Amino acid sequence: MLTIFALPKPFHGHIGQIQRNAIRSWKRLAPEAQVILCGNEHGTAEVAAELGVELIPEIETNDFGTPLVHSAFQQAQEAARYDIVCYANADLIFLPDLIEAVEVASAAKGGFLVIGRSWDLDVEEELVPLDGRCEKDLRQRAALEGAVRGIYWIDFFVFRLHSIGPLPPFAVGRPGWDNWMIWRARKLRFPVIDISPSTLVIHQKHDYAHVQGATGYRWRGPEGDANKALLRPGQGLGLQDATHELVAGRLVSTDRGGWKRRVCTDLALHSSTIPLYRALRCESTN
Repeated sequence: MLTIFALPKPFHGHIGQIQRNAIRSWKRLAPEAQVILCGNEHGTAEVAAELGVELIPEIETNDFGTPLVHSAFQQAQEAARYDIVCYANADLIFLPDLIEAVEVASAAKGGFLVIGRSWDLDVEEELVPLDGRCEKDLRQRAALEGAVRGIYWIDFFVFRLHSIGPLPPFAVGRPGWDNWMIWRARKLRFPVIDISPSTLVIHQKHDYAHVQGATGYRWRGPEGDANKALLRPGQGLGLQDATHELVAGRLVSTDRGGWKRRVCTDLALHSSTIPLYRALRCESTN
């Protein structure tokens, strides 16, 4: 079974509603699934008690008070009851096909990283009850109204407990750390499995008013700059750097982006070749 952990934003207004929707969907995946909320943002302890999930309140933060993902990853894995863990952004709705995908991916021995695209969808209401009828409606709405998110916006990761190792002190919800995760898995020679062809994950749209000091597009600002400063050239990988995808219940090797992307990714995994990496202009535009 699966342990899911997240770093929720404060439970105010619309953000609070969609985060409750997300947590309800995670609990619905299986009766024995473990759900852990990390941090002490407004309302987190109350929602954890209300929805019957676990709480890890003391998470390290940066100077802006934003939680740091390395602290949450460390503490959540120490508290995990299961060998397979999932970090999820707290606005994601998971549907039962996630469990099926994870079962296929984790059947292989050793480490792996499961990633995938999510679909932006306007969800204004609190989904109560979140049942089979609601799930069917969400799937129909995603097909008609949803928009797939970009290849560098990774909202969830599934991996074997303690397999990824320590993360740098990235701020959650700011750019770069999700792309570092893919680089790290590739560096460890783990299969990186894109489950998008078989699994619908819904990202409930929201504003970015919570980003302090933001400039320009959404989350750009001092915290985003600090995250990017922790990245070395070549560590900004995306979905096109997956090694496998899940299609009709089977893992299939994939080779995306053509020869240049393949060469650039291989170079990025070997620090001694960074000058050549730069010469080929392999940096992502994320």
